[in-house]
Amino acid sequence: MFLDTTLRDGEQTPGVSLVPENKLRIAQRLDELGVDFIEAGFAAVSKGELESVSLIAKQGLRAKVFSAARGTRNDIDAVLKSNASGISMIVPTSDLHIECKLHKTREEMLKVTADCVDYAKDHGLDVEFLAEDATRSDFDYLTKVFLTAIDSGVDRIVPCDTVGILTPERSAEFFSKLSEKIKVPLGVHCHNDFGMAVANTVAALGSGAQEAHATINGLGERAGNASLEEIVVTLKSLYKLDLNVKTDLLYGTSQLVSRLTGVYVQPNKAIVGENAFTHESGIHTQGLLSNPLTYEPITPELVGRTRRLSPGKHSGSHAIRANLEHMGLKPSEEKFKEIFQRIKELGDKGKTVMDADVLAIAETVMGLSQAKPIQLEEMTFVGGDKVTATASVRLKVNGKVVWGAAVGVGPVDAAINAVKDAIAETEPITLEQYNVKAITGGTDAMVEVVVRVRKGNRTVTALGVREDIVKASMEAVLSGMNVLTTDYNNKS
Repeated sequence: MFLDTTLRDGEQTPGVSLVPENKLRIAQRLDELGVDFIEAGFAAVSKGELESVSLIAKQGLRAKVFSAARGTRNDIDAVLKSNASGISMIVPTSDLHIECKLHKTREEMLKVTADCVDYAKDHGLDVEFLAEDATRSDFDYLTKVFLTAIDSGVDRIVPCDTVGILTPERSAEFFSKLSEKIKVPLGVHCHNDFGMAVANTVAALGSGAQEAHATINGLGERAGNASLEEIVVTLKSLYKLDLNVKTDLLYGTSQLVSRLTGVYVQPNKAIVGENAFTHESGIHTQGLLSNPLTYEPITPELVGRTRRLSPGKHSGSHAIRANLEHMGLKPSEEKFKEIFQRIKELGDKGKTVMDADVLAIAETVMGLSQAKPIQLEEMTFVGGDKVTATASVRLKVNGKVVWGAAVGVGPVDAAINAVKDAIAETEPITLEQYNVKAITGGTDAMVEVVVRVRKGNRTVTALGVREDIVKASMEAVLSGMNVLTTDYNNKS
């Protein structure tokens, strides 16, 4: 089976525009991940797209680099100019598209198919033929188009479920019937309009398809495309297939794409969503602490994740006790009951309970010193229309004064980078997620910043609330870092 990961569809996600350098970063990660084909862009659409495809094509990646193109010689020439090794040739096959979009006839499209495949093959391209709107096409005509492309030397055939109307049952029937007539490798390209793109892709692969088109995080037009990470883990875990894919890179790849596109993954998304391996319910956490298989179908390590027990009003005592033990806190039974009750009360008030809240409550109840390992002594930041945002900070880390300075895309970014610079040698901590929202109206609104930070294989959440977004961000980041660096194991 081959995996074809599409950057073009990620680019067509509303509001997303990737510069060539960022597309290259994603392509290099996909190559490391182990995909077989990378559709790097639509070379004929714009100068930027041509530059993207060309930049990726000259890297010498293991994966074959393709460019999308319409069935025209001008588009094929653009692919040739990009030096891509192959072309994903998109030709409409439904009457709706042929008549309403192209104003052509079926016979004319057969001639377009033969001419374009011949032209691309004559110029040395690997040709993948994508039948647009194939699942709403007359099946006999669709087969005729495919056989015409095969006669012209096409390398692979890919029917596209352009508006996502397949069901798993129909997908299996469609590809089984088609594979009886098509004797070149058959691929599947599904959109997610009804939420069945992955299921339809898996059904197709079980019924004759040998290649799956997918995108990271399911990015794509409208409701998106089939998700690469979901397909890979489904085939590996449920169908026991070895795809030679480095699954431990899936989460990191998802995060990279999310960061570069600005399209954030919904928390409850399968495999790579932040809640996929996060547990709050007391019933669940009790089972997990005994045996993770009770509530996890796969180990988080398989996809480069770590398990997290989230504090909250649904938390059971086992989860809260485990969180406290991470910080070296072992309260008496009486004090633990009070800590547990306060956490529940905080959740009942509608507040999202952060890991920093758990630490603060525990320290208060246990009468412990609340001097934090990392303290902000001083912060300066500069920004402006014609000025690069810069920041410097002075921190006290376990009693030792350290300095940090950095630049960023804005004052918040610069300030956080300065903190990371200051503690890089002693406390290597990574900011994994940053969310901000105004909780009152007006230009002087109170701002709420929520962060998730990681040290090693442990992640925690923290909150900052201020009128100044930079100060709120610093409060959240430092609170999270203090949870990660607080360890009472060696304290009397």
